[in-house]
Amino acid sequence: MQIKFSEDVIPLSELKINPGKIINRAKDAHRPILLTSRGKGIAVVQGLAEYEENQENLQFMKAITQGLIEIKEGNKLGLNEAKVKLGIS
Repeated sequence: MQIKFSEDVIPLSELKINPGKIINRAKDAHRPILLTSRGKGIAVVQGLAEYEENQENLQFMKAITQGLIEIKEGNKLGLNEAKVKLGIS
């Protein structure tokens, strides 16, 4: 999901004029839209599905990072211990 500056950067005034068009563009293009005011970025409009997917990916990456840190620190569980902890027997 990469911003196309030629399409995805719009002034806040355009959102005020036709909010439905901007929201549909973000949803249909599956890319965030950067809103600007006086030439500076102030907010991002993003489709809900993309937002939720990004949040899930972020949580997954945080869990992976935390797991790698724990392994490096020597905090490990054996397979049987992990199964018990997860309730998988």
